[in-house]
Amino acid sequence: MAVKHAHDFFFQWHLTDRCNLACTHCYQEGAKTTEMSLSQVKAVIEEIADMIEIWSWNYGIDFSPSLNITGGEPFLHRDIFEILEELRRRRFEIFLLSNGTLINKDKARFLSWLGMKGVQVSIEGPEEIHDSIRGRGSFASSLRGIEHLVNEGVMVSLNVTLSDINADRLPDMVALSSSLGVQRLGFSRLVPSGRGAELMDRILERDRVRDLYQRIFSIESDGLKIVTGDPLASQMFRSSNSLDEGTVPLGGCAAGISGLTLLPDGTVLPCRRLPVPIGNVKKDSLREIWAISDVLNALRDKSRYKGKCGKCGKWANCRGCRAIAYAYSRLTGMPDFLSEDPQCYY
Repeated sequence: MAVKHAHDFFFQWHLTDRCNLACTHCYQEGAKTTEMSLSQVKAVIEEIADMIEIWSWNYGIDFSPSLNITGGEPFLHRDIFEILEELRRRRFEIFLLSNGTLINKDKARFLSWLGMKGVQVSIEGPEEIHDSIRGRGSFASSLRGIEHLVNEGVMVSLNVTLSDINADRLPDMVALSSSLGVQRLGFSRLVPSGRGAELMDRILERDRVRDLYQRIFSIESDGLKIVTGDPLASQMFRSSNSLDEGTVPLGGCAAGISGLTLLPDGTVLPCRRLPVPIGNVKKDSLREIWAISDVLNALRDKSRYKGKCGKCGKWANCRGCRAIAYAYSRLTGMPDFLSEDPQCYY
């Protein structure tokens, strides 16, 4: 069958809730879940592989499936190495999201051998800021992990969660990234849920978000690529002046469009930061969840969106961050994942 074009689709798989840090901005709700057994994990990997293969055959699309493996801290999962080897055997593109503190020389060498597509390590700013958020001594431990990865030739991205705590230190982060020899610097906005709900007073105002993004993308640094999955930031690169780009979602927020999240107990979410369960892989088919979930279908329907997101001409390629919209609405006592993105500056 002739393949027409490629399409990215990713799963973000939180293998464990266990973590060796207790970050003040963590979006996890705090409840610990029972992890699936290794045999159950392997069964899900097989289902994901079959799902992508069937889609590719049925639709004539060359899907580029990737798995973002994370936690908690993924290196605290008892079977992490065997799971990563199984994914390699299945020829998935594997990305690892970690705090970096547990990555020693041997682990870095193993990740290099796997052909890991990349490792994202969370760094929140210079040492005093990072440690104030993630715990004393965590900055130095994370940098040692990053050094091991770079030395083994693994592609490394640093990721910053932006808030009033660290927004003015982005130039420092560019300098740090360059000095460490990492290839990418990414950023995302603080989601006020879980422990992060206590930081509502440190959330950036919409005008400051706009000004900050303009500054970030004006920074030039040889060999360092600045990246983000933030749908608001992505609109800065779009040249279209159309007042209405349509009602078919094409890009922007991945929830319901180009990815799914799996939790340690098999619960499926549209996005890890959007805690709205839509099924469980231990009893539900992933293909059926993707096709018939009321939540996912609502996320794909512009007429269901509230406020200015429902009226915006950029909807098809943006839709705002659904997780932030939901987190804000929960704090007002009226949870709604279709409400407008409160930090949108368009």
